[in-house]
Amino acid sequence: QVQLVESGGDLAQPGGSLRLSCQASGETLDYYGMGWFRRAPGKEREAVSCISNRNDRADYADFVKGRFTIARDKAKNTVSLQMDSLESEDTAIYYCATCRVTAAGISNPYLYWGQGTQVTVSS
Repeated sequence: QVQLVESGGDLAQPGGSLRLSCQASGETLDYYGMGWFRRAPGKEREAVSCISNRNDRADYADFVKGRFTIARDKAKNTVSLQMDSLESEDTAIYYCATCRVTAAGISNPYLYWGQGTQVTVSS
């Protein structure tokens, strides 16, 4: 079992920044990629970013490339998402999750999810 707890969601202005953090506990995370997904109001959940457990390679959805940065601290079992140049379209509940990257994109076949943290971007 893996438990994931997110923090850092808040209200931010367009162009501003937020940093999300995720604390993992339970079984070792060495086997899993770790990442972030989001669900905006009225939309389906979508992948944001995933960082590999093997080589720390980071993958991003096109709509956040150049604005968001994912990082992982294996010793502390944490993963973070630095979000810069925020846009109103980034308003969503952000979920920390296990993840995997394939040719089809970022997914979560391992099915571990956090409870989510709300990010609101508004002036």
